[in-house]
Amino acid sequence: GRDPWETVRTARHPGRPTTLDYLDSAFDGFVELHGDRLGADCPAVVGGLARLDGRHLMVIGHQKGHSTAELVARNFGMASPAGHRKALRLMRLAARLGLPVVTLVDTPGADPGVGAEEHGQAAAIAENILTMSCLPTPVVAVVTGEGGSGGALALAVADRVLMLEHAVYSVISPEGCAAILWPDRSAAPQAARALRLTAPDLCRLGIVDEVVPEPAPAAQADPTGAAELLRTAVTANLLPLLDVPPATLVRRRRERFRRYGARGPQAGTR
Repeated sequence: GRDPWETVRTARHPGRPTTLDYLDSAFDGFVELHGDRLGADCPAVVGGLARLDGRHLMVIGHQKGHSTAELVARNFGMASPAGHRKALRLMRLAARLGLPVVTLVDTPGADPGVGAEEHGQAAAIAENILTMSCLPTPVVAVVTGEGGSGGALALAVADRVLMLEHAVYSVISPEGCAAILWPDRSAAPQAARALRLTAPDLCRLGIVDEVVPEPAPAAQADPTGAAELLRTAVTANLLPLLDVPPATLVRRRRERFRRYGARGPQAGTR
């Protein structure tokens, strides 16, 4: 019964735990790896090796920040082509080492600047999606805050896609949708309701596999409790994937995304 626009506002709250917060509390022994090996290190994407219940894995996520200075330094979590290439490098490294991949999605979208487009933003996102669709290792994605457009999908082609209770996931922001379909951006609350971008809506549509609960009233009120709930959910969803043969993982993952938009009872099956 929660209003979708209120959920959007909660997902954007500056006090909400970031990827680095979760890496410090929900995972163990995180070692950050930098750079895309082509000359840049996008601050909007962080990733590296970590442990979860004694198992080694690769964790990659968008990084925003809590203060204005942090948000600006991290480009508000909007990855450049270098950020997507860094994520791609880490996913390929995980595949070579036989490590599972966990991604934490929290971005309003990819960097929309002219410079990003000139340096191959669309191609970088497309390559991430292609690589994740055939990555021969388990992948679990968690939308922890905002999941916006192609910037989110570049880290969310996974065997299991989870969403925190007050996160949002959509092809476009409510403001962008309102500017296109309504007279102006002031219709954003109406657009939010029409987009079906909340976790319960997307779970019913078969886009998301599980809704991860948050401490009341939301994750920012109890970051430690939110981290524990995220840790439990990731572990529960990752363990069954560890014994699945790589070829089966890839086949099921591709089938999962090809069902998007299908009508009938098969649309929500897993």
